Amino acid sequence: MFRVKKERKKMALTRGLASSLCLSVFLFSFTFLFWGTSVEGNPNYRDALAKSILFFQGQRSGRLPGGQEMSWRFTSGLSDGSFANVDLSGGYYDAGDNVKFNFPMAFTTTMLSWATLEYGRKMGPEVGNARAAIRWATDYLLKCATATPGRLYVGVGDPNTDHKCWERPEDMDTGRSVYWVSSSSPGSDVAGETAAALAAASMVFRKADPKYARLLLSTAKNVMQFAMQYRGAYSDSLGSAVCPFYCSYSGYKDELLWGATWLLRATHDVSYFNFIQSLGANDATDLFSWDNKYAGARVLLSRNALVENDKAFERFRQQAEDFICHILPNSPSSSTQYTQGGLMYKLGASNLQYVTSITFLLTTYGKYMSASRHTFNCESLYVTANTLKALAKKQASRSLVDYILGENPLKMSYMVGYGAYYPKRIHHRGSSIPSVAIHPQSFGCDGGFQPFFYTANPNPNVLTGAVVGGPNQNDGYPDDRKDYSHSEPATYINAAIVGPLAYFAGSHTN
Repeated sequence: MFRVKKERKKMALTRGLASSLCLSVFLFSFTFLFWGTSVEGNPNYRDALAKSILFFQGQRSGRLPGGQEMSWRFTSGLSDGSFANVDLSGGYYDAGDNVKFNFPMAFTTTMLSWATLEYGRKMGPEVGNARAAIRWATDYLLKCATATPGRLYVGVGDPNTDHKCWERPEDMDTGRSVYWVSSSSPGSDVAGETAAALAAASMVFRKADPKYARLLLSTAKNVMQFAMQYRGAYSDSLGSAVCPFYCSYSGYKDELLWGATWLLRATHDVSYFNFIQSLGANDATDLFSWDNKYAGARVLLSRNALVENDKAFERFRQQAEDFICHILPNSPSSSTQYTQGGLMYKLGASNLQYVTSITFLLTTYGKYMSASRHTFNCESLYVTANTLKALAKKQASRSLVDYILGENPLKMSYMVGYGAYYPKRIHHRGSSIPSVAIHPQSFGCDGGFQPFFYTANPNPNVLTGAVVGGPNQNDGYPDDRKDYSHSEPATYINAAIVGPLAYFAGSHTN
């Protein structure tokens, strides 16, 4: 049963959701189509932002610091890397299991970094916590990139064994296998994403810690060179160690584009632009996810066209707007469905990962549009930044975020610990089993199933800030621990919502 748990991610990733700019027109139609009027709720975005970042403490692997606020979690995975005689402790568990998959972890890091770069000034005191969340990942990714010359370590823990267990990370007694890519077993996708994460993070730390920023950037350049020189998908090299859990279903060209795009922004080195031009990465998409990065790269490249007025980037602006036109519900070329309650709906498995990723691109492209007073058309649909601003005042442009925070047919917040009514039986091992502080004895691989997995009781530990997979296509949510496709949180769901929450928290007082 638990070996197929990540089929959610397999499905999810073939459809990595996209995001759209014209928050304005989009949510005008969104509001009228589904609610009949502007959203009347008043979510506390600052509270949600703080909780969304706090969540990452619950996913930490390695030796936990003294300031750990998620007090039911303890140190784990200190021997990670020992099978390869290297130290690979640290990093994050990706979701409700105890495996460290670097592909989604690096994407998580890139998105947290992008959020901090775009919206750090709106985060207030949370910007320090955002940097800490990023650094917990980059410290680990640096080890993976530098521990052994010629290797990039890309994962720790056997997922097929791990998913047969229901135990706390502190109790792990399964083999902690180590996986890597190299010149003979390439992984351009995971390497490109790792390079993107390190490059994006280098800009986050450029002023806060210049020495660390330089280390991140120099390592990013080396990893990107490896990705470009030794072409191949890491799924082909590693097989069942990463598939079907985090296969590279979209191939590796999008990660080469994504990695080069971030290095171009971090370095302004024209060689990365030339490489991007040579890739021919022109695939149309209506997706954006930890697997499919085309839309994210194009939105980021569009910044040069819109904000910097550089005509050499016009092609990417047009591609970004084509993507956006596939998202807007009233666009003639829309390929995106919405539920009766107004939720963007791409896939039945972990749909909110796409909603949060889309929402990030919506707010960010809208920001670029506003800065340049840019408008465009989706055939007969006219999109303006002024419309975006006007609707933001009516809360219409926040409908997707508001839905997640409780403005939905069930009046349920899909962020754990936020609001009065939220998921209590999430698919998460550490949350569902009593803490070491309460029960110091180990439960073992099978020890958590009967007493804690199958019970209808709420989880004893609150994974504050976790955004779960979300409701079904009928806006229903059973709050069932066994229903992992809806009840499991993941780092990449949360990483994408941090930016929009910061945007709204900084734009309005709560």
